[in-house]
Amino acid sequence: MSGFTVNPDLLCVIRPELHSVKDITGILDKHPEIKFVSLVAVDLAGNDTDEKIPIADFHDNLDNYLNGEAVQTDGSSVVLPGIATLNDGKVDLIPDPDVVWYIDYNYSHIDPKTGLPVGTLRIPSFLKHNGKPVCSRSVLKKSAEFFEQKITDILKNQPELCSEFGFSFEDLDRINLIMATELEFWVNSPDEKIATEQLTISQELQEQYWKRTKGVVRTALEQVILMLDRYGFNPEMGHKEVGGVKAAISSSGDFHFIMEQLEVDWKYSDALQGADYELCARVFIKEIFRLHGLDVSFNAKPLPGVAGSGEHTHVNAVAFLKNGKKINLFAPMDMKADYLSRIGWGSLFGIMKHYDLINPFVSSSTDAFNRLQPGFEAPTHCVASIGTDVNIPSRNRSVLLGVVRSEDKKAVTRFELRSPNPHTNTYLCLAAIYQCMIDGIEFAVRSGHSTKMLETEFVKPYGADGEYLDKDRLYRCEEDIFESMTGEERDRLFGKPAATVYDSMLVLSEHKNVTSILCAGDVFDRIILDSYARAMLERWEMELKERIIPENRASIRSIVKRHSDDSSYDELLWNEIVRLKNYIAKTSSESDSLFDRIKKAIDEKDLKEVSVLQIEMNQKMTELRDRYKEYCNNQI
Repeated sequence: MSGFTVNPDLLCVIRPELHSVKDITGILDKHPEIKFVSLVAVDLAGNDTDEKIPIADFHDNLDNYLNGEAVQTDGSSVVLPGIATLNDGKVDLIPDPDVVWYIDYNYSHIDPKTGLPVGTLRIPSFLKHNGKPVCSRSVLKKSAEFFEQKITDILKNQPELCSEFGFSFEDLDRINLIMATELEFWVNSPDEKIATEQLTISQELQEQYWKRTKGVVRTALEQVILMLDRYGFNPEMGHKEVGGVKAAISSSGDFHFIMEQLEVDWKYSDALQGADYELCARVFIKEIFRLHGLDVSFNAKPLPGVAGSGEHTHVNAVAFLKNGKKINLFAPMDMKADYLSRIGWGSLFGIMKHYDLINPFVSSSTDAFNRLQPGFEAPTHCVASIGTDVNIPSRNRSVLLGVVRSEDKKAVTRFELRSPNPHTNTYLCLAAIYQCMIDGIEFAVRSGHSTKMLETEFVKPYGADGEYLDKDRLYRCEEDIFESMTGEERDRLFGKPAATVYDSMLVLSEHKNVTSILCAGDVFDRIILDSYARAMLERWEMELKERIIPENRASIRSIVKRHSDDSSYDELLWNEIVRLKNYIAKTSSESDSLFDRIKKAIDEKDLKEVSVLQIEMNQKMTELRDRYKEYCNNQI
């Protein structure tokens, strides 16, 4: 077992107020164990850059770093297709002085002089190409600034809105967007395999959810929480999630055959800082569990038939007054009379009406779509829960978005978007959410409607006209949408959701509101959107051809005949299995296999056909697994 402990004496962060030449020089002189600097920018695929700049070079050029002078890098190292090209590939890394810088320690590399692990000062940064910001962090920064300025202007021009919140415009200091995420992940002992059936049964029996952690998992989880606290995250809790099995215990008292799903939560931050925190958290979690011999997966759906990992994203907006008071702009004046304020209703309208503009930044991989399936507490359709009445908060876990509120705590009021997963690009996801919120807020304010009139439109029945919301859509549901209706009914009432990466990315080129909403305030632009869509589609094609099809083929090869008697029923089952295997994976002189048809469509760039065939492949593979399970269960 690892002897790793969280060292309380290590320097963890350098806060924005200390980002001066004098302060940084003084801090680094006192901490010779910090030997490298890394500029951390986030490309359009959500990848963070990392490089090792010797600390002496950083000291020599500290003035330049703090004044925004760029460090050049090759564009081939980041995902910016169509932007950083072969004949124009240089991109600039520019440090961000306005957020927390943190130190990442290598606990496997001890500095001989200090006896401390070697540290790298990680500096969140922006990517620029020919002087233009082109990274995920810059998009979120622009979106947050655009939103905050828009709301400031609205409050200035609509003084009655300020009075609804109990202040005057002259009292206002600033508007801040606030966010937090709930990070779920799986941990396992990497050299041991656990049957999916065991995981499924344990999940159905709820044997793991919120249960006591034990052994090495308990130690690692406790150390994660302690470390996040040291880095200023203000962690709220860590706990077991629904997935996992009970670990076995050896004669020495050690646990093995570990496969558990966990969740870690921390408190709210400003939008950009919060997204940076999430990036840091994933690094820390992976490293601590690795030091204990455990592997961490942040995949949305690590295993078929078992609960996937979400990253529920919470958002709201706050007015900071000059006297230090904070006003939640989503909360109504009277919590017992209204669900939301006018700004809150407008934000909800914008997200729900235009979720198809947000989804490309939430679900951008096959892994993400694999998670969003009925039966696993993951949302499939665009519908919200606000609570059965104003005094009963939402508890519906089958919906896309829940309005979180407390009868006596205005600060609690926020939205919980349940569709993101740990690999969602939180920077771009938040930016898209805020852009859609602005559109809805502008309607709510422009309409002059009261909160009750806005509520009436949001809860309107299917088929009723809406001034802002679509006629043939239901936006609110307090029932379990999986238990109370069929898939066809869900598609009709809430709209048919995207099923593949192609479906999702098509919106960015064809949706009529892309320019007016996503590109408002120059937050997104056509170049960024086209580059992002191209990157996600290229990754989708590559994963299908080089990873998903080979993995499915290996799975098919593991499906072997197990009966040896002359049972006609077994023979009937096996013949159907063979028919499915051949249809999916075996090309003949008469027809191509489904796998080969997909690869051919990829080679011919017929992405619409690829999308259709992928859906069929998923259905056939599920049918094959179910048939084989039935067949195996009949063997004695």
